[in-house]
Amino acid sequence: MIYGLHPMYWVFVGPAILLAIWAQIRVKSAFATYSRVRTARGLTGAQAAQEVLRDAGIHDVAVEQVGGFLSDHYDPRQRTLRLSPKVYSSPSVAAVGVAAHEAGHAIQHAHNYGPLALRSFLVPTASFGSWLAFPLIFIGFLFGSLGLAKIGIILFGGVVLFQLITLPVEFNASARAKRALASTGLVTDEQEMRGVSSVLTAAGWTYVAAALSALMQLLYFAYILGLFGRRD
Repeated sequence: MIYGLHPMYWVFVGPAILLAIWAQIRVKSAFATYSRVRTARGLTGAQAAQEVLRDAGIHDVAVEQVGGFLSDHYDPRQRTLRLSPKVYSSPSVAAVGVAAHEAGHAIQHAHNYGPLALRSFLVPTASFGSWLAFPLIFIGFLFGSLGLAKIGIILFGGVVLFQLITLPVEFNASARAKRALASTGLVTDEQEMRGVSSVLTAAGWTYVAAALSALMQLLYFAYILGLFGRRD
């Protein structure tokens, strides 16, 4: 048994799954709470992002609305910051915090922030690995091909590396967001900043959970393959 039914799978990956569930609940709760708190300046998430970018001397990044819930992201290829509807048009503490975080990624890009450049470089490897790793691992175990399973595990290692590199990128973007919100006066008091911190910290835990989940799956496959001294 390779996946799901093997009891050791839950020993390795179960805690990460629980962390991911907790992180999702926390981020939704924090966002919902501070979506009801309006900032004193009353700027929308889109306006806040534009002001953060202007303050950083960045004038060639577009700010657009995209569908979905918390689907906010920065696209370095098109130099476009895309905000979900509840962030783009809302003047809430939560919206301003998320928008500033995404603007933080644009600032990282403009300043050639090393971990962001490395993560962008690893995108094709991670995409290829996530697409091909599991089939190779399953087929390798199914037909007793140790070499094929090892190739799959190596490919999945690229996915794990991508997830680990994502952590400093996201934490740094949040730190930049907080500094920018304070320096531009978009967040005017300690209570608003606590709300921003609560939302961004909760979001950060989702990335921690994703990285831990990927790492523990890798360790599980290595265990099943016998790299820890035994083989099932």
